[in-house]
Amino acid sequence: MTGSARTISRRSFVRSAVAIGGVSALSACLDREGDDAPPAGVDAEAFDTLPQRQHAWTEFLETDDHGNPTSPEHHVCLHLEYVGGGPTAAEREQVEAAFRTLEQAYDWSNEGLLFTVGYGPRYFERFDADLHESVALPEPTALAPIEDPEADTYDAMIHLASDRGSVVLAAEEALAGTLEAEQDDEDGHPELNGVAVEETLDGVFAVEERRTGFIGPGLPAENQSGISGIPDSEPVDEEAPLFMGFKSGFKKNQATEDRVSIQQGPFADGTTTHLSRIRLNLSQWYEQDSREIRERKMFCPAHASENKVEGPGDNLGDSNQVAGCAERTLEDAHEHGMVGHAQKSARAREEGRPIILRRDFNSTDDGEAGLHFLSHQREIVDFVETRQAMTGSDIADESAIGARTNNGILQYMTVRSRANYLVPPRDYRSLPTPDPESIEL
Repeated sequence: MTGSARTISRRSFVRSAVAIGGVSALSACLDREGDDAPPAGVDAEAFDTLPQRQHAWTEFLETDDHGNPTSPEHHVCLHLEYVGGGPTAAEREQVEAAFRTLEQAYDWSNEGLLFTVGYGPRYFERFDADLHESVALPEPTALAPIEDPEADTYDAMIHLASDRGSVVLAAEEALAGTLEAEQDDEDGHPELNGVAVEETLDGVFAVEERRTGFIGPGLPAENQSGISGIPDSEPVDEEAPLFMGFKSGFKKNQATEDRVSIQQGPFADGTTTHLSRIRLNLSQWYEQDSREIRERKMFCPAHASENKVEGPGDNLGDSNQVAGCAERTLEDAHEHGMVGHAQKSARAREEGRPIILRRDFNSTDDGEAGLHFLSHQREIVDFVETRQAMTGSDIADESAIGARTNNGILQYMTVRSRANYLVPPRDYRSLPTPDPESIEL
């Protein structure tokens, strides 16, 4: 059925509202999602019950039938410029109060709200002291000869995620100080899920850019109509969680939160975030490549030959099962003239597990099919190592595959921008200094 003939679903409507943003979109989203209120968060006296790790999402996420954590459906990334006058102690108190309002309003879960706050290299440059030696936060750069991305230079980035589009929109408006409500509290403050919004980021941070996206079975299919990079035939499978038609985020193909957490120094229990904005061009992927070729390029030639992948790949269980393929990457390049994305990436492992934790999602920002590749890792170098394995330049140098063609899924992706952020532990998430142990909130 074509997009013009398909009645817009609730999920598709909500996705569109999240992409548009603003108070009108929030109002429309609330109308479409219904009156069922999201679960409330912690009491004001119970903030210490929340995990120190901002990125501690896994145990709070729902899981599928195979035990794989299920990512929240709706995502907003707010890219911020610091516009305050310090940072000062008063600003830190204001920012922390704004974040705690979100945690009071919404449960730390899919149905509530999950979020992280990270700071880029430019933020720390305003201080006389260097960033603590336990953390390396390099400027983002191109990581392969085939790419020429812009480097994001924002001071900070907030990643908001929920199964409810109205939640991420309301949280965004509350942080910006633009939340409108039908009923304010007795002191005139707007309320967020019954919690008074007394402090915001206004005057400390300004939103320079917002990026949005979604992930989940059916959402890409419902949102492929009229999008640049997707053929007019609307080929994305109705059950696929991502535009390329296959499942990702298998439990055993993710680093653990322990592995990606900083171990020492004042930022212990924090992590780093890498965010790439990627444009997808899937015309050849769907109109020329057969299903078998797509399986070869996404997973590995053996998976296609052995008919291992059914539909999006839910039948694979809690692993994409490419560990054996990874050992044959160069051999497959010579024998099949093609290697898979997953088999290349699986070469960057430690004790059999990946070294990055992916929390990426698809996007239709700017009317084009895209992927916001968001990953957490202990050090940015872990992402760089994983990306180099996925790029497969070493395989291309030793075989007939190209730098892009028949080299996993590289020919369908263009990296538009890259960014690196430090995500401090919760105690130091509000305007940290390079060595925050001296900060008292």
